[in-house]
Amino acid sequence: MTARPHIPVMLDSVLKAADITDGETVIDATFGFGGYSEAFLNVADCQVFGLDRDPTVLPRAEELSGLYPGRFRLVETPFSEMDQHDLPQVDVVVFDIGVSSMQIDQAERGFSFQKDGPLDMRMSRQGPTARDAVMQLDESELAALFKVYGEERQARRAARQIVEARQETEITTTLQLADIIEEAIARTGKIHPATRVFQALRIFINDELGELYRGLCAAEQLLKPGGRLVIVTFHSLEDRIAKQFLR
Repeated sequence: MTARPHIPVMLDSVLKAADITDGETVIDATFGFGGYSEAFLNVADCQVFGLDRDPTVLPRAEELSGLYPGRFRLVETPFSEMDQHDLPQVDVVVFDIGVSSMQIDQAERGFSFQKDGPLDMRMSRQGPTARDAVMQLDESELAALFKVYGEERQARRAARQIVEARQETEITTTLQLADIIEEAIARTGKIHPATRVFQALRIFINDELGELYRGLCAAEQLLKPGGRLVIVTFHSLEDRIAKQFLR
């Protein structure tokens, strides 16, 4: 069996909230490496639809399809479009929002500055990259991006440093950008100065907040009366959208 590069967080809490029983149908809206999907399949004799827009998950999805014949199927789609694939009404929808460690660990995806890689950050490998944003947005646009999506207090300084640096050379790699940000923002504590800037770029490139809201609306269309919606969020921007939607 494939080694597991990603362990789902809060698995016990998610299973308790989902409360899956035999015969139910579940959507794992953020399939990733399938940690949640496999747990759902093990906890009850249920049917699971895993959704993901990242093509690299296909081998893992094929593995689960073989291990649980007739009970698991991958739907290659952004979860915001789950209601556009003729899926049945379901009992449970689960979201685990944000980037997975599987994506972060792949240097060639450009999500992290822990390893040098191309400045990409696209989950679906389609559309503009983080490099495009860094090289083409003007200073005020970059500053707004870092402030709103990264909640970075020194967003203006980071944006100014990027604009000055790109006048000298093209910014194409993760470590290159991280070094530029570190020149603008002093390190305080254990958090690298570029952390919030990278978060902001990732959210922007993948329209993560728009995807989340549209995904919640789509989930509402597919849930049966009395169905359960489970959402795991990791920062205040996602948390705010989820809570406002539930209200």
